[in-house]
Amino acid sequence: MTDLLAEGINFFNAGRYFEAHEAWEDLWRVTRGPLRLFYQGLVQAAVGLHHLSHGNLSGGRAQLTKSTAKLAQYPARFCEIDNASLVNGLREILRDGVLKPIIIVRERKPVVQSEG
Repeated sequence: MTDLLAEGINFFNAGRYFEAHEAWEDLWRVTRGPLRLFYQGLVQAAVGLHHLSHGNLSGGRAQLTKSTAKLAQYPARFCEIDNASLVNGLREILRDGVLKPIIIVRERKPVVQSEG
């Protein structure tokens, strides 16, 4: 997991959506290939939740709609993230119209230790 991805997750999980957006946007800008769309989805999720938390309902809903469309294209577990829970949480907010915290769960790879 890259430092910027982890930094963004920490901000996001703390409800600091603007800072999460900044970290992930920096990552998105330098990324090419299939990961770029995933990172853009994360950026849009953070922006959408930031807008909602500041009363911009239409802007927030628009960003969350774009975000879920992108993130839903990726596997349930992706980039060491429980992507399925993230997408479901965002869809719940869109459906219910109620802002509630979403925690991005990191799926850590098992560490294999050699016998010495």
